[in-house]
Amino acid sequence: MAGMFDEFLRIAQLLNMIGICPVLMGSLGLEYISGLDWHAKDIDIHVPGDPRGWDAPDDIRINRWNDILNMVTIAGYHVVDVHEHEITNGSYTIEFGVSNSLLDFAGISSSDIPFMKTKGASFYLPTLEQYLSIYSASAHDSYRSADKVNRDKEKILYLRQRLKGLRRV
Repeated sequence: MAGMFDEFLRIAQLLNMIGICPVLMGSLGLEYISGLDWHAKDIDIHVPGDPRGWDAPDDIRINRWNDILNMVTIAGYHVVDVHEHEITNGSYTIEFGVSNSLLDFAGISSSDIPFMKTKGASFYLPTLEQYLSIYSASAHDSYRSADKVNRDKEKILYLRQRLKGLRRV
């Protein structure tokens, strides 16, 4: 996780330089908050965009996409998939999503996600409860592959057990 998380921090710092405070999503974010290895394959970053999320056209889904693309290009990344807003530098792959769509998707307002500052990078990181809502919604998303749905189920089970244990304390 350390290398991938450090890369997220590097990208977050670049985004911060252009006035964007990203949300760390996906397995990497869950690894950071839980301390467990969830075998993150990529870095999932959500930034402001069209609240329709995937229903919005590719070219307007992510606010300031051209500014973001310019920053990450300077950092050695190139676009792999325009529809997915997926970029890579050969070592790491980043997929950008829309933080504004979390309310409709998982019932989470962007303003409710906790703010973090680590090693000079500012970002938002969902709580365990918010991750449970996100993965529960993802498990019902027809877009997710069978493999991702199975991994989501493992995370949901872990989060339910962990949160149940936290509530007993």
